[in-house]
Amino acid sequence: MIAKLEMLIALATEQHFGRAAQSLSITQPTLSAGIKQLEDHLGVKLVERGSRFGGLTPEGQRALVMARKIVGDARRLRDEMRVKRDGLAGRLRVAVIPTALTWASHLAARLNDKHPRIGLTIRSAPSQNVLSMLENLEIDAGITYLDNEPLGRVSSVQLYRETYRLVCRSDHPMADLPGVSWGQIAGQKLCLLTPDMQNRRIINRNFMEAGAAPEAMIESNSTVVLAATVARGDWVTILPGDMADFLVTGMPLVAIPIEGAAIAHKVGLITEHQEPHTPVLAALMREAAALAS
Repeated sequence: MIAKLEMLIALATEQHFGRAAQSLSITQPTLSAGIKQLEDHLGVKLVERGSRFGGLTPEGQRALVMARKIVGDARRLRDEMRVKRDGLAGRLRVAVIPTALTWASHLAARLNDKHPRIGLTIRSAPSQNVLSMLENLEIDAGITYLDNEPLGRVSSVQLYRETYRLVCRSDHPMADLPGVSWGQIAGQKLCLLTPDMQNRRIINRNFMEAGAAPEAMIESNSTVVLAATVARGDWVTILPGDMADFLVTGMPLVAIPIEGAAIAHKVGLITEHQEPHTPVLAALMREAAALAS
């Protein structure tokens, strides 16, 4: 039954039979048969079928909510039993907003240093995707903004408050300034994160409050692309402090504090709200709290 509920979750996530089957490493006929068996077992139609996936029925939507809870509980039970047998061991899947990847690496290293049998798989994702991936059981935890989007029912540990730096070449006219304002930056050649990134929306708001609306001629969802663009010419970019300091190390770049940001947004670790957490997730949250302090 658990396997068939996982099929329903995968189908709801992928919205496509072929991709859902691929995500589970099974064939499409196996997936279709599993969904049909689940429908027969429950006595209701769960999926609208035609020449392609047509969405979940109202009964399917309700079943999906319960499936996520049952599958989540089953995975927690499995993890609890594995810890009792083998000690703290396993692999955690963590999705992270691009601007917090340096913090994710610090956290992963701390956790593995203390618990060498816990591995982590870290993925970069926009903040709204972090939440949906957590809800769909695609990840075990995420690092995202805590105070800028509705998070729903999650457990969280604040890691830091986001501050901002202007990143430019060391020979740029602004390179020797002790600090810059949002208005000063507005007239520069800007490369920024893409508009789907929450960090970009925060930057846009800061420009708007400064009475500016500059256009970024180069956009990317990769901070590495932004830093490489700046290193090639007279471009500038805006990044959170820790990420900016990391990317300028060993490069002909400087990171200059930006003055006058309206709000220093909180960034932290989130997990599904559960009492108690599995031992492995609890260890992750303890290390997050230690890193923040």
